[in-house]
Amino acid sequence: MQIIDEIREWVTIKKYTDEKIEPEILERILDAGIRAPSAKNRQPWRFIACTGDSVRSKIMDAAYGQDHVGSAPVIIAACTTNIEYKMPNGQISYPIDISMAVSFMMIQARAEKLGTCVVTTYDEAEIKDILSVPYSMRVVMLLIVGHPDEDPILTKRKLKSRVIAHEHW
Repeated sequence: MQIIDEIREWVTIKKYTDEKIEPEILERILDAGIRAPSAKNRQPWRFIACTGDSVRSKIMDAAYGQDHVGSAPVIIAACTTNIEYKMPNGQISYPIDISMAVSFMMIQARAEKLGTCVVTTYDEAEIKDILSVPYSMRVVMLLIVGHPDEDPILTKRKLKSRVIAHEHW
C-alpha cells in the first residue's frame, strides 16, 4: 500500500457543501482515530462527533465565528482523558497522542473523498460547556469534516534539504 501521493496532494479545506456524511463513513473515520498509536497504549482520547445544526452553530460561535467551522457537516472534538501523563522523555503525551489520532482520521476522511481542517482557535471553556466535557479534561483540537466545495491550491513545502537530516543535525 502506498499513500504518499495522497499525502502530497492533501490540502486544508475551508469550504464545504451542505451534503451530509453517511453514518457508516463517519464511523470509519472515528474508528481510524481509535486505531492510532499512543504513549504506552493509554489511548487517552474521547472523540465527540457533532452533526446537529444547533451544536455545530454553538461550536462555530465558540470558535470566534469562523465560517468554515459551522459550514462543515461534522465537527469532531478531540479531547484528552489524561492531562497529567508524561512520557519518559519528560514531554506531556496527550498533545502527541491526540494529534496522531486526528491525523489517522484525516487520512481516512481523505480515503472517503472528504475534506478536513484542524481547528485550534476556539474558546476551550465554552466548547467544554457546550459538549459537557468534564472540567479536568481538555479539548485539544477540533477536526471539521465534509464534502469539499472548493479546489484549493497546494501550499509550497520547504525543501527537503532544509528539514531532513540523516545521522546528525
